[in-house]
Amino acid sequence: MSSSTPKRIGILTAGGDSPGLNATIRGVGKTAIGYYGMELIGFRDGITGLVNNNYVPLDGKALSGILTIGGTILGTSRDKVHKIEVDGEPRDMVPAVVENYEKDGLDGLILIGGGGTAKNAKRLLDAGLNVLTLPKTIDNDIEGTDTSFGFATATEIATEAIDRVHSTAHSHHRIILTEIMGHRAGWLTLAAGVAGGADVILIPEIPYTVEKVAETIARRTAQGSSFSVIAVAEGARDVDDTADYEAAKLLVRAAKTPESARAAKAHLAHVEDSQREHTFRLARELEAASGLEARVTILGYVQRGGTPCAADRLLATRLGAAAADLVAQGEYGYMVAARGDGTEAVPLSEVAGKVKLVPTDHNWIEAARKVGTGFGD
Repeated sequence: MSSSTPKRIGILTAGGDSPGLNATIRGVGKTAIGYYGMELIGFRDGITGLVNNNYVPLDGKALSGILTIGGTILGTSRDKVHKIEVDGEPRDMVPAVVENYEKDGLDGLILIGGGGTAKNAKRLLDAGLNVLTLPKTIDNDIEGTDTSFGFATATEIATEAIDRVHSTAHSHHRIILTEIMGHRAGWLTLAAGVAGGADVILIPEIPYTVEKVAETIARRTAQGSSFSVIAVAEGARDVDDTADYEAAKLLVRAAKTPESARAAKAHLAHVEDSQREHTFRLARELEAASGLEARVTILGYVQRGGTPCAADRLLATRLGAAAADLVAQGEYGYMVAARGDGTEAVPLSEVAGKVKLVPTDHNWIEAARKVGTGFGD
């Protein structure tokens, strides 16, 4: 145990909730308090609590019994530290956070979250604060880490859903499309689709055509199968929708004035809204093409709620402990990444603003194709 002067650190959870958040708070806290003799405070409701200096002391009693609990005992929010609404106007609250950090006598701050949290952390790092992040998201789309806690649990939940709809699809001779979360990355749909034996997997990284999906279903019918199960990522698009979406994003990047930027962003939002119910549209198109009834199941928030699985508890504990180690060593400006069975401190500059997408030649995709899974391409 360290004999150095006790350090005082803050911790918060930000972005969407995810299985393993409390396990991570516990991993950080028990190591920081019990092993290093530090003090720990928890900011409520993510960046909001940091701005409002709303925190609670965290001790051994507060951390007891939270390993298996879903959600986050601290609460969360999606606020952006440089753009928080005050009196109806967005304001840069980084100076307020710096003031609170100093007022609270903090030696370091740990933010648990995904891509947006990494960008918030980088802004605070640039403002001179000692910051670390831990990778949280069921989407598994954080750059620089092998995986993120929440992903394993969500994969288990989505896989079980695919397992369960198989019996209904088989009994009623239907096509059942199961829509799975993941935003613009297909990791969760791909993992659950492969593990659940989906006949077709549709992910954002591989634009599909209805004709190719229908061909896979027709081939199954010819082989004597009277049903099909399709795993669909919420961000999946057909070839035409992908072209429209990419063109809209180009307009946003090409905008040179505030007015043109607003117009381009409004157009992008319109394109996204028009494509939001693509899974239902695909179901109708497949009914017409195949002659089979098609039904849609949207898993939604059940994928990121509830008790974390053993793999996520283990990941959260070892990453949380590693974060406390870095604080004890005075090392800041990093995300604590999972690397094999160990951890690695990855500079926030290599993480913030980046997204880890599924490579189209990924070995999960190659294995799925070999066992006959279609990808609509």
